[in-house]
Amino acid sequence: MEEIYIIVLLLVTIASLLSGFPVAFSLGGSALLVAMIGGLLGDLDLNYLGAYPNRLYGIMTNETLLAVPLFIFMGVILEHTRISGDLLKTMARLFGRVRGGLGISVCIVGALLAASTGIVGATVVTMGLISLPIMLKNRYNPKLACGIICASGTLGQIIPPSIVLVILGDQISSAYQQSLLNRNIYSGDNVSVGDIFAGALIPGICLVIFYLLYILIYSYLQKDLLKAPEDSSKISSGSFEEAENGLENSLQDILKALIPPFLLILGVLGSILLGLATTTEAASVGCVGALLLAFIKKRFNKDILKSMLESTIKINSMVFMILIGASMFSLVFRAYAGDDIVRSFLENLPEIVGISGTEGKWLTFGIVMLLIFGLGFFLDFIEITFVVVPIVGPILLDMGFSPVWLGVVIALNLQTSFLTPPFGFALFYLRGVAPDSVHTTSIYKGAVPFIIIQILVILLLILIPEMATLLPSLIYP
Repeated sequence: MEEIYIIVLLLVTIASLLSGFPVAFSLGGSALLVAMIGGLLGDLDLNYLGAYPNRLYGIMTNETLLAVPLFIFMGVILEHTRISGDLLKTMARLFGRVRGGLGISVCIVGALLAASTGIVGATVVTMGLISLPIMLKNRYNPKLACGIICASGTLGQIIPPSIVLVILGDQISSAYQQSLLNRNIYSGDNVSVGDIFAGALIPGICLVIFYLLYILIYSYLQKDLLKAPEDSSKISSGSFEEAENGLENSLQDILKALIPPFLLILGVLGSILLGLATTTEAASVGCVGALLLAFIKKRFNKDILKSMLESTIKINSMVFMILIGASMFSLVFRAYAGDDIVRSFLENLPEIVGISGTEGKWLTFGIVMLLIFGLGFFLDFIEITFVVVPIVGPILLDMGFSPVWLGVVIALNLQTSFLTPPFGFALFYLRGVAPDSVHTTSIYKGAVPFIIIQILVILLLILIPEMATLLPSLIYP
């Protein structure tokens, strides 16, 4: 009977999601409905749901999750005060004079905004409004232009500090503690969000490099479809001295736009990696730093503050309502022994297909990664993190996988959920600001090469696990 209830729970949840019902209420409502049915039929003791308030209290008192609203507020500040827009315009002036330079600018700015905001929606919308019309004007293939913007916007999910890494780090830490208990180990090392941050840094940089290489290769091969801005090959007028002064002024503008975000990144990320502050403390420092930048640039007043607070509250409400719904879902899932069913299936899978030992372990890992990748077509990273990771995390960690490495691989996998149609959020964000001349199919097709690049980086990380484990071992020996 337990297997039947689990199947019904999954089917009801999927049906409510496909009907357009909000995710948070789909997860919690479906779980509550199936629990009530089980209770009425005598197959579930409803007293088991009494653990739910304790779960919510645990969420409220979790200091790690407190970093989420702080990082969101920091990103909203940079968006509303147009600091991110200034950065994009300035980088376009620096790289826009070479073939493919606008695409390179968007990619680099996406990486910088990722390290300072971590909010996909704000980054994609900002770059879509500012850079997409310019790229199309300069004969960029619409598919390439849309792909660059969407992919660069998702870098905020893998380059720390990232909301994904904060949430995922918290879940991986809990899964690791559960794994230790499963193996009767009571004195193992703890895994912190700082470990996940350090582990994701090198793979995130590699991803940016591969994006840039793709843009450069495409620019070289498709010379007839892509060019530098029309006025970039020569100085329009004036003497050499005027040109030199113009270059000096451009460099000053570039430095003014680059230094503030760089200092903010250094203050937030550096304090975490050097062990000077916890993730939550560093997030609060980032908020103060972003507010100071807004004051310095004279882009701060009561109306802007009100707008920033409203945006922050809306985003945080969405995140934590999903967490509350996912908590009910996982509770009911466990009440019907769903985690035991999944564990039994994954552990027996190698034997079923006739594989054992190391090969069997990697088969189980591959199945889990494919499951997460498939769910990314329909669910956001938050739902996947809160629902799937607590179930499969302890199982994979029991098999001997490194928790930091596993967390980074899952983070890269989750990043693809923003680019995979039909529900890739980055695609939706760009569709909302793109001109009507850009077809939705162009946005979808443009994301495909970057999804392939992300998969290649995941494979590279599997082949070279030191990409994720080396930096944490050096910083936190």
